[in-house]
Amino acid sequence: MALDEKPRASTAPYVGPREGHHVLMRGGDVLIKTGLVGAFGSFAMGTQQVLAGVGIPMHRHFEMNETFYVVEGSGIFVLDDVRYPIEKGGSIFIPKFAWHGFENPDCELVLLWIMSPPGVDGFFRECGTAPGSPALDRTKEQVNQIAGTYGTEFR
Repeated sequence: MALDEKPRASTAPYVGPREGHHVLMRGGDVLIKTGLVGAFGSFAMGTQQVLAGVGIPMHRHFEMNETFYVVEGSGIFVLDDVRYPIEKGGSIFIPKFAWHGFENPDCELVLLWIMSPPGVDGFFRECGTAPGSPALDRTKEQVNQIAGTYGTEFR
């Protein structure tokens, strides 16, 4: 599926580099590769661009374990108030219920994320905006209301 096409549930064993559901979150590109349940397990996977200075706010997932791989960039990963420097090639493992977030004041980050079971993919689809569309201005309460439907909470 091309970046500008509507999302679909893929059961293909290969998803090309420009395939997936493309949305923008906080100015950065998110490419949702899949949100499969069944054929290849119960997980979601995608990539997320985090613009320099934007970060990812502290949040937690109630039912999902999450893994990140740092594709590009560097910054700080925060897990339950402990700060860890991260860099290209590093991996991050987050158990459910753990508060976590990212800081990248000087450098853009590109992250590969895998979530099991799926959930964050739905949050991205609902909160993200299509490329070329104006960003939606939501309050923290509105974001948390949407996030709650996907088993996620922001501080």
